[in-house]
Amino acid sequence: MTDDKKRVGGGGKLGRTETVTVRLDPKLRYLTELAARKHSRTVSSYIEWRLKMSLDSEDVRPVDTPAHVAAPETIGSEGEYLWDVDEADRFAKLALRYPHLLTHEEQVRWKLIRENGALWKGSYGGPKREWMWTVKEDSFVFLRLREHWATFCRVADTGGSKDELPKWARTDPNPPPARPPYGAAPPPLSVPPKSTTGFEDMDDDIPF
Repeated sequence: MTDDKKRVGGGGKLGRTETVTVRLDPKLRYLTELAARKHSRTVSSYIEWRLKMSLDSEDVRPVDTPAHVAAPETIGSEGEYLWDVDEADRFAKLALRYPHLLTHEEQVRWKLIRENGALWKGSYGGPKREWMWTVKEDSFVFLRLREHWATFCRVADTGGSKDELPKWARTDPNPPPARPPYGAAPPPLSVPPKSTTGFEDMDDDIPF
């Protein structure tokens, strides 16, 4: 296929279209040309058109997903969710919903992200009041991943130190007051201040 623009640089910026080189044997190339003629298209336009059609029938779920589990989700039908102009968001959406499609390198990156509490909404809990979160989409802080995307990629791809990754308070910096042990005497009750009327300093004996 021939397209208008190529990808620029190594970041997340994409041109309006991208060039993909496809090798075809002479017979397949000739038959593709005939099919393109039938529809009054160029070969590249015909391949792109047919590719889009195939995505609407390609189940995005794992290949061993039982057919009766749910209605098929195709790559085409999930396209609006999976695509984003920002590379960090594209990666997170794919990893959150379809982690089986990640490459080995992407799995390494996703492991760092899953285990970094700075990127997840959660709460402090447990006996040690540790920061706890669930790996799910509505707990994920996309903005924070964008801010640190380059760092996560560098650490995952080069085996760099995890000390470069964003930090978070692993234990509650403001824990609630500790409860007294079972059976301990309750703390003394405080006595509320005596209400005043403004006449306390007057002599009790009121002359008549």
